[in-house]
Formats: sequence, structure tokens, C-alpha cells
Amino acid sequence: MSGKVVERFPAGGATAVDDLVAALRAVPAGGPLTVGDDRIVEFLVAFARRLLRPAVARRHPELASLGFFLRRGEIARALARVADEPGQLRFPRGLVFHVPPANVDTIFVYSWALSALAGNANVVRISSRSAGAADAVLDALGDTLADADDVVRQTQRMVTYGRDDAVTAALSAAADLRVIWGGDRSVGDIRRHPLAPHARDLTFPDRSSFTVIGAAGWLAAAEADRDAAALGLYNDAYWFDQAACASPRAVYWVGDPASTGAARADLLARLRRVLDGKRPEVDAAMAVEKRVATYGLAVEGAATAIHFDGNDLATVELAGPGDLPRRWLGVGTFPQARVDSLADLAPVVVRRDQTVTHFGFTADELVAFARALAGRGVDRIVPVGDALSFAATWDGYDLMREFTRITSVVTR
Repeated sequence: MSGKVVERFPAGGATAVDDLVAALRAVPAGGPLTVGDDRIVEFLVAFARRLLRPAVARRHPELASLGFFLRRGEIARALARVADEPGQLRFPRGLVFHVPPANVDTIFVYSWALSALAGNANVVRISSRSAGAADAVLDALGDTLADADDVVRQTQRMVTYGRDDAVTAALSAAADLRVIWGGDRSVGDIRRHPLAPHARDLTFPDRSSFTVIGAAGWLAAAEADRDAAALGLYNDAYWFDQAACASPRAVYWVGDPASTGAARADLLARLRRVLDGKRPEVDAAMAVEKRVATYGLAVEGAATAIHFDGNDLATVELAGPGDLPRRWLGVGTFPQARVDSLADLAPVVVRRDQTVTHFGFTADELVAFARALAGRGVDRIVPVGDALSFAATWDGYDLMREFTRITSVVTR
């Protein structure tokens, strides 16, 4: 089936890629899309309502965050970022080709939705390995389409195809903007296919994230707040099997040895209670992989001790703060180290670091930490529990601005 795609939204059969591109390039019967087009807004709001239905949220709790992200009020805030200004008018970029990762199977909806809000025609490659939450999203999109304007069907497409360079090359050549999510190798593979001279890439390559906890702040917090933080850490780490770029892959404790020891023991006890209630699935293969990965850290000299509390929780004592492993070690694996202050972490941070989740610090302390980093790394500093809460600013990009272009109007 070389040169063809299988349409997942709107659902259909095999389609030649040239026909798909021609349909996306055609001017819709109701007129071209605009930034904040009401036809797209109404579709996204209706789609969000379906995601927030209790039956969907119970099966796939991560989709509730997506539903909240697409509420009318949130959409209005996103559009305010690209409102016309005196002498500057915002317009869609044109055709956007999205290549999301397979391991975080709903991330494609966020970038696609913002691009659609910006008035772009979009084609999204859905991995053939996607299932579960991704299928629930596609079902909800299909159900919403029944009452949507025909412009949605024409301008918004989600497709599946195998390792077909001809398809990737055709979609890349037609795109005005290409959005690539995934590992460094995946980004490099897609970039082999040239874009039109005016087009460009927006890339989201391999990233890593970690949590910082102020021991004094933790011990002073109310019981309910500590319970909420333990649940938040669970959501940050165990959704998507700790494989999302924003999922914390280490915990840094800030404070003196005595207080950090007490705070750590308290957090782990609370996290253990969350795990006993949630009962995340960790199969035998994953459990073995975790042991191989963590013992590998010990062989490398990066770890001084390893503790397994069942298959769903492992803690690793790092030899030093700079020994942070930025590779995935398996779901429920938390390398840990202690530092005296947040400033001690500044030399540890590298450009690859994306999200820092925090608990137990003042706003001034967090701002000072961000200034100490001076842009060398870390694009997001958010509370524990918000690691996976997508925002219109991601990886340092203001996405609504990236998805639009400016026409300047100068008068005399």
C-alpha cells in the first residue's frame, strides 16, 4: 500500500497521499479557516464535553486533563495570545503535518487542537501501535463530527501508515510547518525528508524531568497537602509509564540530612498507600527491565544503594546530584539525591531538562532558581501533580504564535 494512508479521522479506508494533500489544500466551501474560526471552536468545545463524560474519565483519567484544556474559557485564553494588534494581523500558517510519539499516545491532540484553533489545515500521523486512550480520543472525535461543520471533515485529518518514506516525503513537502515529537533518532529520521523552502520544523526531541522537594516545607505542610502531593507524584510518574518527557525521573531533596530523611520517609509511605489503592500494572518484563537498569547504575558508579518495594516502586541512592540518569529506567523508579539549596542544582541542569515539579518552596525561591539556570535548561517549573498538564507554552515555545504568521500593515 505504498503511497497510501489509512484514514482514522474522519474514519475511512485507504487514500492516496496525493489525494489527501489535494483535499487539505482546497479552499473549504464555507470559506477558508481563520485564526479562532468559530467552526473549529464549536467542534473542539463539543469534543471536550465528550472527553469529560464520567464513563470516559473513569477509563482514561488522563483524558480529563485534555477535556479541561479544551474548555471554552481555556480556548479564549489561548486565542488572546494571538489577537490582532495595531499594524500586525495574525493568519494561519497553512498546512501543518504532525508526527507525535507512540509512547504518549494522546499528546497529538494538544498540538493538533492548537494548530486547528490557529486556523490551519492539519494532518496527523497516528502510530499504528496507539491504543487505549488514543482510540478513545478517536472515537470521541468521530462522535463529535456528526454535528460539526463540514469544514472540520475537510481540513482536519488523522491517518495511519507504516514505514513508508514516500508518504512521509509527500506530506513533508506539502507542509508549511512540520511538528515532530519523539526521540532524537525519530526527529532525525523525519528531518531527512525536505520541506518546502518557506516551511520549517517545530521539534520536541528527547527531554528529561525531575522533582524538587523542600524538606522543611514538606514537614511543615498540612497532612492533606502531603497526601495530595503523593497522589500528584503518582499521576506525574505513573501515567504513561513514566515515559513522558515531563514525567519526573528523579527526586532531589533540599535541606539538611535529618529533615530530608524524615520528609523522604513520609513521602514514600504516602506514595505506598496511593500505589496500594491504584494498583498500577507492572508486568514481569517491566520488573526485570527496572532491575537491569537500576543495577546498571550501580555498576557505573552512579548509585550507592537500591531498594525495591514490590514491582511498582524502586528508589535509587545517587552517588551525587550530578549522577542524574536522564534515560528511562522503568515505571516507578525514583533515583534520589540531597542538596543543601536549590542553587546547588543549577550546575546539574542541562539543555535536555524540561520540567521541574516542586513542593515546599516559596515563589521567590523558585524564581531565583529559574534565574540561576539562566536558560541553560528547564522550560517549565510547576507544582507536583501538574507535570503532565499541557499548556499553550511548551518546551519554551509559545505554540499559538508558532502556529500563526504575521502580516504587517504600515500606513502613512
